[in-house]
Amino acid sequence: MEYCVKKHFILVHGFGHGAWCWYRLVSLLKLAGQRVTALDLGACGVNTNTKRLNQIASISDYLQPLMDLLASLPPAEKVILVGHSYGGFMISLAMESFPHKILVAVFVTAYMPNHKDPPVTLMQQFFKRNSIDFFMDCRFIYDQENQPVSATFGPDFIATKVYQHCQPEDLELAKMLMRADGFFLEDMAKESLLTEEKYGSVDRVYIVCEEDEVMKEEFQRWLIENSPPKEVKSVVGADHMVMLSKPKELCLCLLQITEKYQ
Repeated sequence: MEYCVKKHFILVHGFGHGAWCWYRLVSLLKLAGQRVTALDLGACGVNTNTKRLNQIASISDYLQPLMDLLASLPPAEKVILVGHSYGGFMISLAMESFPHKILVAVFVTAYMPNHKDPPVTLMQQFFKRNSIDFFMDCRFIYDQENQPVSATFGPDFIATKVYQHCQPEDLELAKMLMRADGFFLEDMAKESLLTEEKYGSVDRVYIVCEEDEVMKEEFQRWLIENSPPKEVKSVVGADHMVMLSKPKELCLCLLQITEKYQ
């Protein structure tokens, strides 16, 4: 069914992923009459023209595809910005730079910072809550101060904790296409990256995935308490990759948001 309210959705992937992970949701949103753009962040996805991770010097380089897209929008256009997981940090920084271009920001089982604390505090909380055994066969690269610089998700971790409710073909696709990704902890530790005047002026909705084994529901609820959004929605039975395991349910949530935030 086509919804009468047509909006432009911009979909921002999480750690190690790319635009490809949204393919089921993109199809559903387009069938509902929506405009959709899914993009690859720097050194991510399948774009052969993108830089390699060791060529990404800062989070600004990593964010450049999203910032360029938002800067290119017509002056009067407002978008619905959707960030998944680690992509929550990226849409937050985009909200700070382009608050006037964003109708509503949707955090899908995502990191959602506040404007008071540096975003890095959320990652520190995540690592504090999970022992090294939690990460199974993931591979980390550390700097001289023993801080994680980048990571690659291992196939066992992907199957057990990230894609456990997804179709087998989507799991195999992920094993082929996922890439190493960076943490940018030094950039994320800077004070005043986000302000109440800009980031805080954009309406936010959080979508909880109740069976997520990466960003566990307890942690998602902590993120919500730490930076209360305007609205909270839940997807029952969704693992971390809700756009693949529960695409219809996620699509419905987004279409409801489209109708409410105009």
